[in-house]
Amino acid sequence: MYLESDYLMSGIRTLLILARLITKLTHMRIFTIVCFALTVFAISCQRPNADIPTAPVQEEKELYVGQQLPLNNILTKIAIGSCNRQDLDQGIWRNINDEEPDLWIWLGDNIYGDTEDMEQLEEKYIQQKHSFLYGAFRRKTPIIGIWDDHDYGVNDGDKNYTKRAASQQLMLDFLDVPKEAPVRSQEGGYQSYVFGSSGKQVKFILLDARYFRDELERNDGYQRYKPNLTGDILGEAQWDWLREELSNSSADIHFIASGIQMIPEEQGFEKWANFPTARKRLLDLLAETKPSQAILLSGDRHISEFSKLEWPGIEGGLYEFTSSGLTHSYTNFTSEPNQHRMGEVVSERSFGLILIDWSEAEPKLRFQMKGVGGALQQELELN
Repeated sequence: MYLESDYLMSGIRTLLILARLITKLTHMRIFTIVCFALTVFAISCQRPNADIPTAPVQEEKELYVGQQLPLNNILTKIAIGSCNRQDLDQGIWRNINDEEPDLWIWLGDNIYGDTEDMEQLEEKYIQQKHSFLYGAFRRKTPIIGIWDDHDYGVNDGDKNYTKRAASQQLMLDFLDVPKEAPVRSQEGGYQSYVFGSSGKQVKFILLDARYFRDELERNDGYQRYKPNLTGDILGEAQWDWLREELSNSSADIHFIASGIQMIPEEQGFEKWANFPTARKRLLDLLAETKPSQAILLSGDRHISEFSKLEWPGIEGGLYEFTSSGLTHSYTNFTSEPNQHRMGEVVSERSFGLILIDWSEAEPKLRFQMKGVGGALQQELELN
């Protein structure tokens, strides 16, 4: 069982108080006092929130545990998030658990691995997977997801990362993707899932923006990288797969996820706009295939924001929900340009919620950003 430091310190303080009592109550039996102290210590170390299951007696040691995705379930609440350091405070998982989502989606930087040592990377995944709060959450919540760079293995990593194939298998183990799944035998971690039944189907398309991504040249100043005007992000095999996934889909809602932002153009860090040809190809493909209710999801930024892009052929515009980060955020944020932003930037730690109302012929979507403690930080409702 994992004990957080505040509960452990509470127990230790209790023992110290009782030790003082022992020195004063000389007429009491020492054995009785010690037994009582141990009992109080055990009680004080118990965790709150009885709705979160306790850790199993036999602590799980393996990275791959396995899960059965309830693909027939109709989704009404989806939780999303990114940027989760396995060695930082995990308390936000208590708030995510309280929401009781139907599905959790990792949007990248699910751990901070940053290594070419696959044993070390696996140990970090295991640390996160079997941590107390997240471990309890995943045992009752279906989970899917994709990586970004730190869990890929190298900051701002691209196709030149030498351990990408081995790292892909560790990511899939962390996500409990079945051993026989097609993604296990392909290059790249891209996946798709469809939940629900006819008339209430949600499709998730998880893009791998690392495995095939071309190089970027470092730049001085606010813009960290020079644009790669002809460079690609997805690779031809993934482009062909994406076209097929969009063209042959009858789902009512489509969520397309990428570790890095797809709509914002001005921010100076990693983004699809650093590869303008690839970004245009993605947007044109969405305009051509016209998937029903297409929404973009992203992480990476240590801030959360909503963006909307008007693009020829995409009726009503295209929305993106960026949700980041879970364990740490851009607390010194003051301002950042984004001509497509809706609302304000949330720079506190946060997770995202997507609420789906199926009561009418056209499903209604509501997006929420929630912080530590579960407070609502910002909300966007699509008409």
